Amino acid sequence: MSTLIEARALAYGHPGRTLGSDINLDVTEGEVLCVLGPNGGGKTTLFRTLLGLLPTHDGSISLRGKPLHDCTDAERARMMAYVPQAGNTYFAFTVRDVILMGRTAHLGLFDRPGAKDIAAADAAMNELNITHLADKTITQISGGERQLALIARALAQESPLLIMDEPTASLDFGNQALILHEILRLKASGRSVLFCTHDPDHALQCADRALLLHHGNVLALDVPREVVTAANLHTLYGVEVQLIEDAARGHAFCRPRLQAVQAPPL
Repeated sequence: MSTLIEARALAYGHPGRTLGSDINLDVTEGEVLCVLGPNGGGKTTLFRTLLGLLPTHDGSISLRGKPLHDCTDAERARMMAYVPQAGNTYFAFTVRDVILMGRTAHLGLFDRPGAKDIAAADAAMNELNITHLADKTITQISGGERQLALIARALAQESPLLIMDEPTASLDFGNQALILHEILRLKASGRSVLFCTHDPDHALQCADRALLLHHGNVLALDVPREVVTAANLHTLYGVEVQLIEDAARGHAFCRPRLQAVQAPPL
């Protein structure tokens, strides 16, 4: 399997402030890499650096062996699709138009979307069960629905690597399961996914490897069952965790150890 993206001795952060350093990671074809870490731990900043949206502070990033800074915007877009966290939007595009924006990587400056582009957008909406939202404006749907639209936009882009920033945030339980299923479907089709989450169960369920990011630095990187441990999760989140084996499903799941609270005397 060839390597799609590779970072070596990477230091990253914001202008004048380094958040993390000595990051070594790679994502190969057909691989799912999950990044776990607490709020404010640098996950989004790391992803934006890997995408070339923020400059590196040190080290290197390459796409298929080519330095990221030597790649054009179009080359990056054809290689990587980005799913940001859903937020407020101020332009009343329809959901279909938002998803069609994912096709710009395949169009010239003055080209209009053609039949192939419309078919890719429709297929992405169908895959995520949001076809009924196609003609609604993006400003008038829920945050969870906007998140699904952004994921559909990335699917329509048809890049070999999807970088997804907390793709299940703001989604209900059923749609979280839908997105995890989609990640596994992408892997089965040969595409790669780099995503972050606050739920270690997601890494255990669908990732080939997990990277634990602690204060901007790598705490551990290996197959999930080796690094998603009670000790590492306590280091990351400051809570006691119990890992319970699920033999029927072939993986463990996590449960926080909650202390009993005494009821006040009557």
